[in-house]
Amino acid sequence: MKELDPKHIDALIAIVGEKGCTTDLEARKEYGHDETEDLNFPPAVVIKPASVKEVSEVLGFANTHGIPVTPIGARTGLSGGALSIHGGIGLSMERFNRILDIDEKNLQATVEPGVITQVFQDAVKEKGLMYPPDPASRGSCFIGGNVAENSGGPKAVKYGVTKDYVLNLEVVLPSGEVIWTGANTLKNSTGYNFTQLLVGSEGTLGVITKIVMRLIPHPTQDLLMLVPFRSAEKACEAVSEIFRRGIIPSGMEFMERDAIEYAMDFIGEEPVPLGAEDAAHLLIEVDGNDLDALMGDCERIAEVVEAFDCGEILFAEDQSKKDQLWKLRRRVGEAVKAQSIYKEEDTVVPRFELPALLKAVKEIGKLYGFRSVCYGHAGDGNLHVNILRDEMCEEDWNKTTKEGIRALFERVKELGGTISGEHGIGLVQRDYMDIMFSKGHLELMRAVKRSFDPNGILNPGKIF
Repeated sequence: MKELDPKHIDALIAIVGEKGCTTDLEARKEYGHDETEDLNFPPAVVIKPASVKEVSEVLGFANTHGIPVTPIGARTGLSGGALSIHGGIGLSMERFNRILDIDEKNLQATVEPGVITQVFQDAVKEKGLMYPPDPASRGSCFIGGNVAENSGGPKAVKYGVTKDYVLNLEVVLPSGEVIWTGANTLKNSTGYNFTQLLVGSEGTLGVITKIVMRLIPHPTQDLLMLVPFRSAEKACEAVSEIFRRGIIPSGMEFMERDAIEYAMDFIGEEPVPLGAEDAAHLLIEVDGNDLDALMGDCERIAEVVEAFDCGEILFAEDQSKKDQLWKLRRRVGEAVKAQSIYKEEDTVVPRFELPALLKAVKEIGKLYGFRSVCYGHAGDGNLHVNILRDEMCEEDWNKTTKEGIRALFERVKELGGTISGEHGIGLVQRDYMDIMFSKGHLELMRAVKRSFDPNGILNPGKIF
């Protein structure tokens, strides 16, 4: 752990002022955790810069003195990416919270990294525009964190993930130098694509201070249906068949029975009665501007799912019902976490392999003695596997469960998938990177890291 001398603290206060610096233990603990398990790594000092100049000076100072710097957003991450595992400076970007410009002529917006995702979405929606990426934590997570992790969410199945909307980034490098990574254009074939390199880099290469986002027109209509299945694997099989019929939903979410039961108990609402034989549900949304066409899509979807042993389909008859069903889905993660200490894995496979992935999760759980609750973005083949500790002893939780996770990830690779779809690698998945990449491949990644950050000060200990 890197402790700081009083003279270091004085120098940082000179840069950001008294209000932008805290060494209070309780505050440091608050900034020492995100939503990853029950981990907490307080930084030695929390710095809250208010300008690009201050970020530049803080990084330049840290680089000169070999002080680790961990960029911190809203602390909603699930891979430990914002944890200050080496102490040093916790660099909170919360004061960078302005939407700088919404360019309606070019369908672009310039935003600071500390803007809450839903606040940004609502602001552009008022102008008839849409920023589609919508992680479950969109009401509290920051845009900057979404860029750092290349976040997705339910809308990704039709509209793509964060990387598909980032045109340009203002970034402060570990040396303190400030650069723009690209151009505010839809096409750019000028040099290396540093913009996309920074997206998903988990705060290990630079600190993002401005983001230029591409926007699209907001659809005027949407329909939502909840489909129960007597078999969870059959629900997964129905997913790829819907796409093969030429239908592209704007959302297709999978929830096991346990996930729904926990969520309804957690929010104190029961938006849908659970049948005795219901093993899993698909929440399916279609959107666009032609209501008749969307009704046709729903009819075709209903025809498809009937061949996979589904129960009675529920159509959300009004906006209130839609909001209730989406609330249920978005609160599943919190609901599962409230049940037990847990580990959440963010597996993703080609969508046709989703049934095989679900089957592997359950078989490996039996073999290694853990219980899992699964849900996720079925349309992407992205399954969130929540492994619950329940009454498992300390040794099994710390050793046997990790062996089971490794076995699961190896099976994911065999199915053509990868070990993180949208949560990132961060701290908790770094020990499994050898499953996906050769030594040479990993060394190439480390070489990129060294090129940007030769002194290794920026978010050390993450990814590798």
